[in-house]
Amino acid sequence: MVIKKFQGKTEAEATENARKELGSAVVIMNVRNVKKKGIAGLFKSPMVEVTVALEEENEKPQNKAPAMTALEQLAARQKEINDKRAKEAMQSVRGTKAPVSSGMEEAIEKGSVLPDDTPPRPRADVIEKLDSLENLLKDRLENSAPKESSDKDKGSNDKNTDEDSSEQMRFTKLLYNMMIDNEVHEKYAGAIIEEAEKTNKPGMPFDYMLTNIYQKMILKFGNPTVITPASKGPKVVYFVGPTGVGKTTTIAKIASKLCVEDRKKVALLTADTYRIAAAEQLRTYANILEVPFRIIYSPSEVEQAIEDYHDHDYILVDTAGHSHHNEEQRANTNLMIHAVDEMAECEVYLVLSATTKYRDLISIADTYKEMADYKIIFTKLDETTSLGNLLNLRLYTGSELSYVTYGQNVPDDIDRFNPQTTVKSILGGGDS
Repeated sequence: MVIKKFQGKTEAEATENARKELGSAVVIMNVRNVKKKGIAGLFKSPMVEVTVALEEENEKPQNKAPAMTALEQLAARQKEINDKRAKEAMQSVRGTKAPVSSGMEEAIEKGSVLPDDTPPRPRADVIEKLDSLENLLKDRLENSAPKESSDKDKGSNDKNTDEDSSEQMRFTKLLYNMMIDNEVHEKYAGAIIEEAEKTNKPGMPFDYMLTNIYQKMILKFGNPTVITPASKGPKVVYFVGPTGVGKTTTIAKIASKLCVEDRKKVALLTADTYRIAAAEQLRTYANILEVPFRIIYSPSEVEQAIEDYHDHDYILVDTAGHSHHNEEQRANTNLMIHAVDEMAECEVYLVLSATTKYRDLISIADTYKEMADYKIIFTKLDETTSLGNLLNLRLYTGSELSYVTYGQNVPDDIDRFNPQTTVKSILGGGDS
C-alpha cells in the first residue's frame, strides 16, 4: 500500500492534489492543519495536510486500474479495519435465503400470517431449528407422557382429564419455555401465551396453535420504520446511544445505501468530539462517498449546517456515545437534538446492542425517552443467539424498530428489521 501526504489551502484542494497524482481511488486516512516552520510560518495561514492511502498496484497513474466505486472503496476500507481487529473478527451467521419448511409454510397459510414485504435473510441455524420444531415438541410430549401416566396410577383420581387439552397445555408450555430460553421477558411471554389460549379449542392441531402464536408475535413487532425524505428541505437524522454499540459504523452503512442505492444527497456531521478515531472514521467514509463532512461543537453549528446543506436530502448526525448516567453529557445531547426543531424535520434513532442485558436496555431506553421520541436500531445480532430483547424493548417502549446490523462490513451487514425472521428465531431458538 502507498501512503503519501499532500497539502493545500483547503482540505478539498489537498484532496484534489492527491487525486491528480494517484487517481480517484485514494482513501483519506487523516486530515490536519500544518504551519510552515520558521519565521515565515508566523505570517502565513496554515495549510491543510491530508494523508492518503492507495493499493500498491495503483501507485503509478499510467498503470492504475479503473477507479473503484464508492461501495467497493467502502468495502476495501472496512476490510483494513477488520484486519486490525482480528481478535474481534465476526463469524458469518447469515447465508443465502433458504426456504422455510413445508410444514411451517402450511401453518402460516392457515393462520393468514402477514406477508413478508422484505426478502428475509434467515440464519441457517434458524431454518434448521424450525424444520425440526414440530418433531422436537412431539418428542418432548411423548417423553413426558409415561411419567404423567405413572403419577396418575399412584394417586390421581381425575380419570376424566381431557387428553387433547393436556397435550395442548404441554405444547404451549414448551413454546413459553422456548421464548424464555431466548430471553423474552416472562411478562411478555406469558401475555402472548394467554392471548393465544383464548382462541385455542380442544383437538386443535399443533401447527395451528404454533401459527397463532407466531402471528401474534409478528403483530406485536409491527412493521419496521426506516428513514424517508422530509416533505421539504433536508431531514436531520440524529443517532444516539451508549458507547460501544456501533453508531459510527451504522451511520456509514445507512449513508452508503442512501447515496449509492437511493441516489440521495447526504451530509455527515459528528458531534462526537470525545473520540478522535470516531470522527476520523466517519470522515474517511464521507470522503469515499464524496459527501460533505463536518465536526460540530455546539447546537448553533447544526443550524449553520442546515443552511449550508439546504439542498441536501439528509443530514446524518453522529452524537457522542456516553454513559446514560452522565447528566452533563445527557444535557448536551438533549440540546443538540433539539437545536433545529423549528428549522427542519428531524428524527432520532436510538442505537442499541442486542447483546446488552434487558435491565440495562430499560435504563438506557428510559434515559433517552426523556429527550425525544425515537426509533430503535439493534446492532450486533451476529454476536447473540437470543433475540428476545428485540421483542422486550419493542413492547416496553412502544417505539418502532427500524434497522438491524449483524457485522462490521460496510456497506453490507445491515437490513431493515424483519419481524418474520426474528419471530422464527425466537420460536426456533435454543440448543435443541
